[in-house]
Amino acid sequence: MAVSDIGKIENWLLDMDGTIYLGEKLIPGTLEFLETVRNRGGRYIFLTNNSSKSPRLYAEKLCRLGIEAGEEDVFTSGDAAAQLLEQRFGAGASGFVLGTPALEDLMRSHGFRLSKEGEKADFVLLGFDTTLTYDKIRVACAFIRQGVPFFATHPDLLCPTDKGSVPDAGAMTAMFEKATGVSPRVAGKPESAMARAAFARYGIAPEKTAMVGDRLYTDIAFANRAGLTAVLVLSGETSEEEYASQSDVWADFVFPSVAELEKELSKA
Repeated sequence: MAVSDIGKIENWLLDMDGTIYLGEKLIPGTLEFLETVRNRGGRYIFLTNNSSKSPRLYAEKLCRLGIEAGEEDVFTSGDAAAQLLEQRFGAGASGFVLGTPALEDLMRSHGFRLSKEGEKADFVLLGFDTTLTYDKIRVACAFIRQGVPFFATHPDLLCPTDKGSVPDAGAMTAMFEKATGVSPRVAGKPESAMARAAFARYGIAPEKTAMVGDRLYTDIAFANRAGLTAVLVLSGETSEEEYASQSDVWADFVFPSVAELEKELSKA
C-alpha cells in the first residue's frame, strides 16, 4: 500500500535510464539523494528494465559516475526473466536468445544453454538487443512459428540517452508480433514477475518501498500493480503534460527530478 508520508519509505527501487542518469551523464541531485537515503538508514536498489548490460556492468558504470553500488545492488529485467524461465522450464533448458553478450552471459550463469539455428530450443527470449541482426530475426521468427514459447525481458518502446531516445525491446517486440502473430510473455516492469523476483531476492516489504522512475507504463504501472509508493520524475520519458492527460496509472508523488525528491525527503 502506498504511503502519503514520503519519510516512511525505507526501500527505494530506482530506475536508471532517465531517472538517475542519461547516457554517461548523471542527473543533477542524484548523489545528494542517495546520500540522504543512506543517512536516514534507508536502502536503494537499482531496478532497471534495460537488459543490454549485466548487473556487474551496471555497477561498474554507477561507480564510474560516482555512485556507491555493488553488483548486488542492481536487478535487471534479465534477472527477472532468468528466474521466470527457471520456474517454467527448469535448470539446463535451452533457448534462443536475442540479446547482447552480457544478456547471453547472464543466461549461461543461470544454467541455460543457448540454442542455434537447427537446434532444439525450449524458449525464445528477446532483450534490448543492440547487436540485433537480420539472421537473429529470421531464426527467432522460425522458432516462434514452430510454437516455441516467446518471452521478452521488458516492454519499453524507447531507451532515453544523452543523444536522444533510441528504439528499445518493446519496439523490437512489435516487429516479431507483426511477423509471427505471437506476443511474448514479459518478465520486466510492469509485470508481477519482476516484483516477485525482486521482493524474494532482497526481502523487502511493499508497504515500506517506493519505486522511482520516469516512465508511466513501466515504472509507475509497476508500482501500482505491486502495491508500492509510486514516485514519478520528469527527467526522462514522461512530461508533466503527458502525465496529466492520461488516467491509466497514478503517481503518489511527482517531481521534476531526483533533486527535488531529495529536498522533500530531507525535510521529512
